[in-house]
Amino acid sequence: MSTLLYGRPPVVFDPPSAGAGAAIQVSPLIPGSTALEAVSEGSVDEIMIYAPPGVLERRYTLALALRALKVGGRLDVMALKDKGGSRLKKELTGFGVEVGETAKAHHRRCVVVRPEAMTDIDSAIAEGAARIVPGLEAWSQPGIFAWDRIDAGSALLAQHLPALKGAGADLGCGYGALATVVLRSPGVTGLRLIDLDRRAIEAARKNVEDPRASFEWADVRTLPAGGDLNFVVSNPPFHDGGAEDRRLGQAFIRKAAELLKKGGTAWIVANRHLPYEAELNAAFGRVRLVADEGGYKLFEAVK
Repeated sequence: MSTLLYGRPPVVFDPPSAGAGAAIQVSPLIPGSTALEAVSEGSVDEIMIYAPPGVLERRYTLALALRALKVGGRLDVMALKDKGGSRLKKELTGFGVEVGETAKAHHRRCVVVRPEAMTDIDSAIAEGAARIVPGLEAWSQPGIFAWDRIDAGSALLAQHLPALKGAGADLGCGYGALATVVLRSPGVTGLRLIDLDRRAIEAARKNVEDPRASFEWADVRTLPAGGDLNFVVSNPPFHDGGAEDRRLGQAFIRKAAELLKKGGTAWIVANRHLPYEAELNAAFGRVRLVADEGGYKLFEAVK
């Protein structure tokens, strides 16, 4: 195997040495791509990584990448200085490798040539692996949104959610916390759990053991506009690669309207400061503010 490219959209790589078709995209955030976890040890010549911002997720990714490299193989890794880049060299050195570092345009870039022996690889992989989280008592993994807790926005939605009926979807389902609340309603005939993160979908499969649930590793923004659902629930994301991007939530709202049939209802929760009212009013016939507390606002929107 020649080159692996690890990142998240919209990161675009230009591998310097791989020929056409020789580079393989690996990422939990690009539907259909290969899992880095599945790459055989010592099988790759070169890996290029745009590192994730979370410490446990980043160390896990770096450890998997180093394990996948052949002895003498090259790792190029880059991150924004304030999103883990300032820690890259120290983290890589902790694996017992020599690191070359450069800085440019608020990024840090590190280059490693894999030695024969390394240290601390297994412990970093164990720290970042999927597991049942104590206190949460659910499967989750570092890198998933709110991976080790019940998000306050989702908790507010669950608190006010009525008994739903018919077929619906949980857009950006995470590890399945909100879906378990939805499926308590006997009138629900089916629930599509959809998330961009493969790790979230894998955790949700383990946490939501209900025959009415189906699971989709997909980008919500690119879903076909079915217009056949009775309800949608969503705590939309508003960060992309660690940076706030309000367009994500706005796109989720538009997609919720496209997925619903006439008379269908969307339950949307968001941080109070996010300007979603205009998008809701444009996409739905009737919008009601159900709750505004704890820094979050909850809307019921009817198509």
